[in-house]
Amino acid sequence: MSTNQEAVETVKKLIDKIETAMLTTVSDEGLVSRPMQTQDIEFDGDLWFLTSKETGKYNEILKNPSVNVAYVDKSYVSIRGKAEIVEDVARKKELWSPRYEAYLGTSYEDPKVILIKVNTEAAEYWETGNTTKSVKQVLKKVTGNDDSNEINKTVDLT
Repeated sequence: MSTNQEAVETVKKLIDKIETAMLTTVSDEGLVSRPMQTQDIEFDGDLWFLTSKETGKYNEILKNPSVNVAYVDKSYVSIRGKAEIVEDVARKKELWSPRYEAYLGTSYEDPKVILIKVNTEAAEYWETGNTTKSVKQVLKKVTGNDDSNEINKTVDLT
């Protein structure tokens, strides 16, 4: 596997099954974070979210596509990237579920429903849910042999 593919696989493993992420956009007032439901598709380095054009994040992304997506569970993952608005009806249908119909009060065919695709650039993660790595890191610090950090890494996803 290439370094990039290994990075993508590591991030995929860490965010797998975490349903809710915090999407941070840039507003006129500063940074704004909102909970978003990550779509259940194969993570290949890009993230997908469904939302409405009638939200602040839609206009914020149009003005400034720089975003951050944070996942928290047994580990922590912070993903930086550029967001783009996608209005592909077939893709919306593929990602649609009844809970979106209830939450948004409409169907995937509604032109106000859009997709946010985050083209990821880099991810930083803290793999604190891995007990073996955590113990190893503590032992390295105690023995003064702390030459590498196995828990916290930043990886390039481009």
